[in-house]
Amino acid sequence: MMNSIARKPLSRRAVLRGCGAAIGLPLLEAMMPQTLLAAPSTFKPLAKSNVKPTPRTIFCYVPNGVNILDWMPANSGADYTLSPTLAALSDHRADFSVISGLGHPNATGGHSGADTWLTGADLRAVPGKDYSNTISVDQLIAEKVGAATRFPSLQLSDGSGTGSALHSHTLSFDRNGTPLPAENSPKRLFERLFVPDDASSRAATLRRYAEKRSILDDVASEAKLLTKKLGHSDQKKLDEYLASVRETELRVQRQVDWIDVPKPEVDDRGLQLNSQPGNSHDRTMWIDVMLEISYLAFITDTTRVISFEWSREAGGHGPGGENHHELSHHGGDAGMLKKLGVIDRGFLERLGRFLTFLKQTEEGGRSMLDHTMVVYGSGMNSGERGEHSPKNLPLIVAGGGAWGLKHGQHLAHDPDRHPPLSNVLVTLAQKMGVETDQFQDATGTLTGLA
Repeated sequence: MMNSIARKPLSRRAVLRGCGAAIGLPLLEAMMPQTLLAAPSTFKPLAKSNVKPTPRTIFCYVPNGVNILDWMPANSGADYTLSPTLAALSDHRADFSVISGLGHPNATGGHSGADTWLTGADLRAVPGKDYSNTISVDQLIAEKVGAATRFPSLQLSDGSGTGSALHSHTLSFDRNGTPLPAENSPKRLFERLFVPDDASSRAATLRRYAEKRSILDDVASEAKLLTKKLGHSDQKKLDEYLASVRETELRVQRQVDWIDVPKPEVDDRGLQLNSQPGNSHDRTMWIDVMLEISYLAFITDTTRVISFEWSREAGGHGPGGENHHELSHHGGDAGMLKKLGVIDRGFLERLGRFLTFLKQTEEGGRSMLDHTMVVYGSGMNSGERGEHSPKNLPLIVAGGGAWGLKHGQHLAHDPDRHPPLSNVLVTLAQKMGVETDQFQDATGTLTGLA
């Protein structure tokens, strides 16, 4: 019979001692406080959405590439055969397209893939700078549709903040190429989106906004005086800085504009809000709950644009706890490729669960999935021998049938003569209402997807 008395967690420094040697133990559940051991999710999708059907999109990023040998379908077209990895999405075959052969010609490859996945930028294009990014397509979309929602966009990741250049914790970059910080805590994210502010919190928030506005006004005034003393090159740098200040000012103002608008009432039952991205026990549950909150953000029209980096490049672990980064350097080793395939299928199972939520929710006579464009992929290809390439990137586009996206197909392109991935990004931006056929190196929309 199990002892009902709460146990004391085992020290993470615990070792096994024998023959004069001390051997460190792996991370065990017994080492974690019981409050952090999340129970399996019991969250259920709603039967019906009460918001007006509207285009929305979520970009889901997995790092370190995939086992391309198990990922790539052997044939193309509508009658293609699901590959061993893509078979994890067999229930949704009619609702997604596999797109192969695309890449970012300007990217250098390797583990900077998350930095360029939604920007397509040449990070070393600016002379004298080691790193310079451009606007990401989700932010281009947010500029168009963001005014209608409390949050123009959401940035999610397993690492909070922005991370570092070439190893960003975010997929989103503003017009100046400045990274937008991501949230990695399900609890903080839920509270930010759905927990009402009390009177004291509201007053404190308004004080903080007033202080920020005052600082921004002072900075802008001093910068204008400084401009007269600068040369052309320095004036250009200062203009870029002031543009960033203006964007910050607009974000501050929009927060004030929404402070008196009640947040949606959302029940948190079934949500494992204490799941932690860095805890191998919680890893799968953390992905699930972040997708569950994304679903709730869409169904309440709290935002229409989400970028979600499931793990940062050159790091992270798969759903089963394997070292994902190490496996990306497989060198063609069959055992490592097999483990990489297990990670790939585990991730796609999480994606399939999210697609099921959208599919099961009726919205305006169709499903939420028909109104939601889901993009899933990686910014690097670990290839057949572990070579980290920006070519032939793994990519899936799902949903969006109500906006004209066509699915149930494998759109195959020659990796050496491919249209750029930016063509897909332009296609999605147009479906979200952005009137442009230009984005980075795009040559147009992607033939066959819409």
